[in-house]
Amino acid sequence: MTRLEELKGKIDAREARIGVIGLGYVGLPLALEFAKAGFRVTGFDLDGEKIRVLSGGGSYIEDVAAGDLAEVVKAGRFAATTQFTALAQMDVINVCVPTPLTKTKDPDVSFMLRAVEEIGKRLRSGHLVILGSTTYPGTTKELYVPHLEGSGLKCGVDFGVAFAPERIDPANKKFKVREVPKVVGGETPLAGELACQVFATVFDKVVPVTSTQAAEMVKLLENTFRAINIGLANEVALMCDRLGLDVWEVIDAAATKPYGFMKFTPGPGLGGHCIPVDPTYLSWKMKALNFTARFIELATDVNGHMPEYVVEKITSLLNEERQSVNGAKLLLLGVAYKADVSDVRESPVLDISKLLLERGGDVRYHDPHVPEMRIEGHTLNSVDLTDEQISGADLVVILTDHTSIDYGRVVRLAHRVYDTRNATKAVKDGRERVRKL
Repeated sequence: MTRLEELKGKIDAREARIGVIGLGYVGLPLALEFAKAGFRVTGFDLDGEKIRVLSGGGSYIEDVAAGDLAEVVKAGRFAATTQFTALAQMDVINVCVPTPLTKTKDPDVSFMLRAVEEIGKRLRSGHLVILGSTTYPGTTKELYVPHLEGSGLKCGVDFGVAFAPERIDPANKKFKVREVPKVVGGETPLAGELACQVFATVFDKVVPVTSTQAAEMVKLLENTFRAINIGLANEVALMCDRLGLDVWEVIDAAATKPYGFMKFTPGPGLGGHCIPVDPTYLSWKMKALNFTARFIELATDVNGHMPEYVVEKITSLLNEERQSVNGAKLLLLGVAYKADVSDVRESPVLDISKLLLERGGDVRYHDPHVPEMRIEGHTLNSVDLTDEQISGADLVVILTDHTSIDYGRVVRLAHRVYDTRNATKAVKDGRERVRKL
């Protein structure tokens, strides 16, 4: 029996040491689940402040309860470090690092390369390496495996490699981490079997596929599906604006059909670490194969221009009051990319704010989850949502529909409201002051 095959027994006995590289929105919840399942887990991250908080049993992610972390830290089942030397003691290593785009919209694999280099320095016989970072099909086979085999060890013989994409949906209260099925693909049958075995200890259902490329494609399909349908919803919103129709009424009525229709809603643009990025990864890969992903590129174009459309609508609403953006007091409600999270990565509000500031707008924002927002050349701090802030604004713009905000109060006090999220749907009084996307 090889050392890799011996890993089966160690997983069953909860004796396998689990490592997680990257302790963000994806890695930290996964590390916690493994620790709660009885494994000894070590988390690796370059951010010393994160390590300090975690080592004290604290949490910096809203979906991860500090009490749960404190419990596994106290029990000795979770430790966090910036020192990658401890990778040598791990049996299973999960890579959960960011995979953003460069300014030229090309995949930025630098974080993944840094992780694989750190692993390669300590790679030993019996290691199982699992990539969870979203990436283009072929990354695991074409990029990861050759780097790891540079150590002199052979993939499938000495160590195993698998890909298991993350499916985290921050602030989703309906589905807990373990309730979302885990897709797993191995570079070899044994690697796939071992990865399925280890994830079966923390996920209610594991879905094996035949290869790492298939698993990589699954994740891209999921988020490309969402991006394209959101693009359609955004284009319908533009159509309804031209036709003088309420897009929210149209979508809600269409959603009453019990088959053949899935409800997607428009908004000020796409944000987050996946939906705006993943389709571009797939499109980039296909261009290298001389294939144009037309649906993806069209949806990307529609979604990418929504911030400009929102700014033009703001300008138009101010013009109706004989005002210009220059000097107008604008209160933005919500800057995170989605409701009830603190994540501003790729948030369309960054572009909207930048455009408004460039036009001379007096831009302020309130977001209970984001105390500070940095835009090119500007640093803005969240203001308290006082009566004076609301009533003193020339226009209140709802950009993220955080559930903690009393939208009835906002409408009652505001001079005018531009609602891009249909957050004021249930508000009855003062509706004449509300304009919607």
